[in-house]
Amino acid sequence: MGSVEPLLHFRHVSREYGEGDGLVRALDDVDLEIRHGEFVAITGASGSGKSTAVSILGCLDLPTRGDYLIEGHAVQSLRPEVLAALRNAKFGFIFQSYNLLPRTSALDNVALPLLYAGVGANEREERALEALVTVGLGTRSDARPNQLSGGQQQRVAIARALVNHPEVILADEPTGNLDSRTSTEIMHLISSLNTERGITVVMVTHDAKCAEYARRQLVFRDGKILSDQVSNGAGATVRA
Repeated sequence: MGSVEPLLHFRHVSREYGEGDGLVRALDDVDLEIRHGEFVAITGASGSGKSTAVSILGCLDLPTRGDYLIEGHAVQSLRPEVLAALRNAKFGFIFQSYNLLPRTSALDNVALPLLYAGVGANEREERALEALVTVGLGTRSDARPNQLSGGQQQRVAIARALVNHPEVILADEPTGNLDSRTSTEIMHLISSLNTERGITVVMVTHDAKCAEYARRQLVFRDGKILSDQVSNGAGATVRA
């Protein structure tokens, strides 16, 4: 399944906030390997550490202790500008609240990561439109977020996550603001990106039906991985 080294690797990762009596240990000595092409769902109660884990996986945060490696290379020693470039090149992010610029067209919202990457205007427009076509919104490129439904806004956010051709999509409650029918449509889209394009997907969700789309399911509790299961097409087998 890809290279010998895991694509993403936690080695005894802990993340703490505050100090003294106010110390919160969001992650507690977590070991985790994610390989190229996996679709991993992370579930657990609020405060279990799942969103903290995804923030560290996406280089939005760093461990307090332990090592986080991407393809065998530790990220903690990277300069902030190198870390930012790595994050922009390697990862696409999908959030529950879409995080779209309200006065900006769908096309320009999608093109934003390319602007940060220094891509020229013509190529930005071409690649952004291609990404919108991929998510079924090629005819709505001029629409602003308030002219789109919630499901369409999330499709724009997915297109934005795709525009840099990332190896990994990190999705934090991608269907949290959507009705059940639209949630199913979005999950089919995310699943197809994994199966048809080979993009590694790591998704935080509270929704058991959404988690079922992933072949591998992690459950977090109190900053630790409580269970790690891989579906074999007829239930699940415990992995760790």
